[in-house]
Amino acid sequence: MAAPAGGLEDAELREAQRDYLDFLDDEEDQGVYHGKVRDMISDNQYRLLVSINDLRRKNEKRASRLLNNAFEELVAFQRALKDFVASVDATYAKQYEDFYIGLEGSFGSKHVSPRTLTACFLSCIVCVEGIVTKCSLVRPKVVRSVHYCPATKKTIERRYTDLTSLDAFPSSSVYPTKDEENNPLETEFGLSVYKDHQTITIQEMPEKAPAGQLPRSVDVILDDDLVDKVKPGDRIQVVGTYRCLPGKKGGYTSGTFRTILIACHVKQMSKDARPLYSATDVAKIKRFSKSRSKDIFDQLARSLAPSIHGHEFIKKAILCMLLGGVEKILENGSRIRGDINILLIGDPSVAKSQLLRYVLCTAPRAIATTGRGSSGVGLTAAITTDQETGERRLEAGAMVLADRGVVCIDEFDKMSDIDRTAIHEVMEQGRVTIAKAGMHARLNSRCSVLAAANPVYGRYDQYKTPMENIGLQDSLLSRFDLLFIVLDQMDPEQDREISDHVLRMHRYRNPNEQDGDAMPLGSAVEILEEQELQVYEKHDDLLHGPNRRKEKIVSMEFMRKYIHVAKMIKPVLTQESANYINQMSSDIARTSPVTARTLETLIRLSTAHAKARMNKTVDLQDAEAALELVQFAYFKKVLEKEKKRKKQVEDDSETEKEDEETQPKEEGRKQSSGGISKSLKPASGGCSQLWFWVFSSVVFWDGQGLWYPWLGREKKSLYLVSDGDCFSPRLKAFKAALLEVFKASHAQSVGLKSVMESINRDNPEPFSLPEVKLALAHMQDDNQIMVSDDIIFLI
Repeated sequence: MAAPAGGLEDAELREAQRDYLDFLDDEEDQGVYHGKVRDMISDNQYRLLVSINDLRRKNEKRASRLLNNAFEELVAFQRALKDFVASVDATYAKQYEDFYIGLEGSFGSKHVSPRTLTACFLSCIVCVEGIVTKCSLVRPKVVRSVHYCPATKKTIERRYTDLTSLDAFPSSSVYPTKDEENNPLETEFGLSVYKDHQTITIQEMPEKAPAGQLPRSVDVILDDDLVDKVKPGDRIQVVGTYRCLPGKKGGYTSGTFRTILIACHVKQMSKDARPLYSATDVAKIKRFSKSRSKDIFDQLARSLAPSIHGHEFIKKAILCMLLGGVEKILENGSRIRGDINILLIGDPSVAKSQLLRYVLCTAPRAIATTGRGSSGVGLTAAITTDQETGERRLEAGAMVLADRGVVCIDEFDKMSDIDRTAIHEVMEQGRVTIAKAGMHARLNSRCSVLAAANPVYGRYDQYKTPMENIGLQDSLLSRFDLLFIVLDQMDPEQDREISDHVLRMHRYRNPNEQDGDAMPLGSAVEILEEQELQVYEKHDDLLHGPNRRKEKIVSMEFMRKYIHVAKMIKPVLTQESANYINQMSSDIARTSPVTARTLETLIRLSTAHAKARMNKTVDLQDAEAALELVQFAYFKKVLEKEKKRKKQVEDDSETEKEDEETQPKEEGRKQSSGGISKSLKPASGGCSQLWFWVFSSVVFWDGQGLWYPWLGREKKSLYLVSDGDCFSPRLKAFKAALLEVFKASHAQSVGLKSVMESINRDNPEPFSLPEVKLALAHMQDDNQIMVSDDIIFLI
């Protein structure tokens, strides 16, 4: 900054410079800044970081003036720094024209957000926290140009300043081409001085923005060594001078001005949101984890969204998602994600969106978006053009802003396929790669995805396979760790429970609120008072139900702090749990066409379960809980249309109705949240029978706790089957009968209809079509026959 014209102002500037020089020259005191200046010289830097707290302790008057009259005071401070560097190392002081001051510490009322940054802070030093949404390219800005005149053999030097510098008045930005005598000038680019210049935009934190209002943002000017320190999605703290820039349109200035922040220090903030908790809170969390060590996972899952009835397994999965697995960065640079992705798909009015809304209120960092209102670039990142300068800018999307958090996408099925394809890399690799418009960048987006969608036909069609109902790409579905099909089934008892729960929710009122009355003014003050952390919520019959007095519900505030503490633990797999997960993943892969990502899903869920128990190792019970979640999400019930088999089913319909009436209510009760749907019916041989669909594979249940997972790869239909003990002698009889059919026909291929007629002719115990299909599947797996279009080929 040029010296002010007045002598009094010039004297004040010299006095301020002396005060700052005395502050820096503290060798006789503690020598803190004397040592920092020497470190700055040894590191070949030209910016000194000063704590405003130290200046306030030594010279409170100067610290107050620095905060309120930033431009003049900073110029004096930087001149004092250059004089002090010259006294320490005169040679080093000549290498750089300017030395800069960066500020840190406590700024009191000057510590603001983009929303609270108002006109009263103009010309003051402020500390602003926000998230970077846009970054411009780094451009050189001329500081001093040198021009040579061949005619007169003279050199001309010109300096340039603008409103983004600390100087009082901006100079002309016109490059000189002729001297005073109209002689042409040549620019000496090697002798000219340039500095790096970048503009970024920071926006207030999404979790701190008030609901229903657009988030505020402010432009920040970065110069010299501060450029290229941040990228979109970073959460930063910027200390700088707040200034307004006059804008002209058609030669006239409008009444409003553009404001910018000229940064002097940029600090990266932690990616993990940290709630405020005391040592007492940590002690309560540890005591809670030890006292409820047996059922702590179920206790926390029940406390998630208590206003939503049922969906126990979905709540367990959401708890695992909030806790997350353990991220692995291998030596070769590859990354194994620890984030858990969940997809909820099913009928309307089954509380899918309400579950998403609860996660938004519980997760420390969560971004909400909808499928119809989001595009692929809006979720990842976009290249935009600055309207003022015409430069290209990199703008972060929702998933980049939610780094280390959760992204909730409602109406996921309403997105176009092109937009859904854009998030493939984000969900698996945890980053966004941009290579367009001459820019190449990688942005971190290590976030979990919780998506909700409706089936293709609006409601779930049980006569079609899950893949036909879902209608999403296999490459996208494999990136979801858990996929829950939520059905709204006809069940009077379940509907009665849901209606009772919903009516209680509508009758419930906040204890601080009276019916029809406005809240008193003092109530807000009472809520803001610091209160002791409550582990359990006080039971309320309307909120929690009269029959759930024994079930204690954990308070939301305690849940937030517990999840934050549990996420810090990094559990390690034990050999026992690793062997169990390996065996179970092999069994699942043998029964259904799943990918290797299922194995990673089991590991992530096991790790999250261990975190919920505050355990440093992943034990066998964690692996078993993870397998239970995976089995619940994979096994679905599918009905078969009664067409050709109508006559066969009519004979069994009466006995089925009688059996359904004698079944206990627990077995006949539906599970509206999807998962394993049971339909146990006694067969003629005394064996229990069950219908199941597992990702285009058939499995069956023996009714006594044993799985028989292999039954071939039926793509479209599912058949009623019996367990292995009942079917084994029948299989031998069928093989012998089928061999006789081939011998009698003297052919290598026989139609299925002909086989059915031949083996059931004069047979006292005829084979049913499901038995024949099952037996053919066994023989095809043993490479004895091949079945194609109901034609059996002998191998």
